[in-house]
Amino acid sequence: MTERIDVRIPLPDGIELAAWLFLPENADGPLPAITMAHGFGGTRYHGIEHIARRFSEAGYAVLLHDHRNFGDSEGTPRQDIDPYQQIADWRWVITYLGTRDEVDEQRIGIWGSSYAGGHALVLGATDRRIKAVYSQVPTVSGYETGLRRIPPHEVRSLDERFNQDERDQLAGKPPVYVPFVDANPDNQAAYRQQGAVDFYLNWAPEDKWTNEVTLQSNRRARTYEPGQWISRIAPTPLLMLVAKDDDVAPTDIALDGFNRAREPKKLVFMDGNHFSPYVEQFELSSSAAIDWFDTHLKPAQKQ
Repeated sequence: MTERIDVRIPLPDGIELAAWLFLPENADGPLPAITMAHGFGGTRYHGIEHIARRFSEAGYAVLLHDHRNFGDSEGTPRQDIDPYQQIADWRWVITYLGTRDEVDEQRIGIWGSSYAGGHALVLGATDRRIKAVYSQVPTVSGYETGLRRIPPHEVRSLDERFNQDERDQLAGKPPVYVPFVDANPDNQAAYRQQGAVDFYLNWAPEDKWTNEVTLQSNRRARTYEPGQWISRIAPTPLLMLVAKDDDVAPTDIALDGFNRAREPKKLVFMDGNHFSPYVEQFELSSSAAIDWFDTHLKPAQKQ
């Protein structure tokens, strides 16, 4: 059994992030801890709470937050994604987690999936408070991924849409929004893969998430390069889980990133697609993460 506590995390600019803190029942503290967040455009309601509960049942304090502009967190414009802002916010989340009486601030690990898997790489390389990194089906290169999503002959017109939106916002107009998921290629959604459509539309309550994202979120995604940091994660241990048939965070790009990482590192190569770790491969992915965190955050118990 595990207890779920609603918490609010204040940020220096006045924004508050919403989070759930999971604590194992009858645990003796201070506990090792795991900080978690969802990927591109997701919320803590998108197929991730059961993972946090599994970690807590394994003896961890787990803090799962919504990024700003999403879910129950504050921030505007809504459904707007800035990876560098999310990373900066996540540092404050780690600071907050370390102040909890239930937590041993010397034993904090990070869990990130998809876009947040990329954030976990950056934070693992730049924040030594993190003692173990688990990066699942991560974004490694927005540029390389973008080359596969947008045909070359459409790039110029897409750039002009980005530029026009910025000119309009400068003139006082609201940001342009596009569908977040839509299998119809004519609708210019952020994700058109059927797996993404099924995952995002079928998990979060309607009052917690809307199927749209700012156009500028896509521009930032195309220039986000967390793989540039991957060789700097060491000596912090890194586990990367990669799906064999991933067409959202392409498999070969993720594997190239893992090859650039330095020891200590471990690769889990999993059957399935980008969304398999949340559902049909939940047992494999969660067990791999727990084993990794146990090894590096519970050394005395392992010995």
